[in-house]
Amino acid sequence: MNLTEIIGKRLKAMRSHRSWSLDQAAQATGVSKPMLSQIERGESNPTVSTLWKIANGFGVSFSSFVEEDQPSIKKVITSEVDPIADTSGTFLVRPLFPVKPGKSFEIYSLELLPGCDYASEAHPDGVEEYLLVEEGSFSLTVHEMTYSLSAGENLRFAANFAHCYQNLGDTPARLIMMIHYPYPRA
Repeated sequence: MNLTEIIGKRLKAMRSHRSWSLDQAAQATGVSKPMLSQIERGESNPTVSTLWKIANGFGVSFSSFVEEDQPSIKKVITSEVDPIADTSGTFLVRPLFPVKPGKSFEIYSLELLPGCDYASEAHPDGVEEYLLVEEGSFSLTVHEMTYSLSAGENLRFAANFAHCYQNLGDTPARLIMMIHYPYPRA
């Protein structure tokens, strides 16, 4: 099963679990009813922004749409994880360690290609992002402040403000992102 199908099945299961119609899901997420329907049928591969809107509307983690059942030990090879991209294809997210019930964090690999200008909506109050830069450089604007980060530099910030990732350089920036929730996820 490919990533588009997995996301579609998870979305349909979450909507069914809540007994929500497509109209109710569209209202909760801000994503159109036709788009939600296409995603559920595996006919549309949602962008990073769309998947975040859906996750926030359902009150679940981003990774809950792509996580697999995991054994107590699992080796993850970043290059083998299918990325989820923004509409421009320059902001790539690879879920490495999805949030699990009772846990309060999830870990991603991010790749910001040259020209990346990705705006993220605010997360719920209390959510923090931790960024660990492995390669390249980029800037992050959060709460009207811009921070330039390069390999070996790291940043933590309250993610309840809109924030923007930009790579205006000529080479990709690669980083690890951990999202920490103020309470264990259900």
